[in-house]
Amino acid sequence: GLCAGGVPSLSYRELKDLKKTNVLHIDVRERWEIDKFGKIPASVNIPLGELVEALQMDPAEFKEQYNQKMPSKSDPVVFSCLAGKRSKQALAFAMSLGFS
Repeated sequence: GLCAGGVPSLSYRELKDLKKTNVLHIDVRERWEIDKFGKIPASVNIPLGELVEALQMDPAEFKEQYNQKMPSKSDPVVFSCLAGKRSKQALAFAMSLGFS
């Protein structure tokens, strides 16, 4: 399940097209799920339970923890999970923190 602001759900093809632009793809599945089902290329794994804290980190700390530049509040971000429920929660969390 893929979610992005304004476009509550995306197809995999739409995501692939988006990834050609400067979009940050955050996979909110648990680490064991990534190990079991595999990682989506060019995505960063931030389990849903860590997301609110992660999005409020100091950018240097975020980069160190997730090996990825921290998104600014106006950067395009896509969330994904297994079925779509957690990515919708992730989207709500991000928007509540001021991400557009």
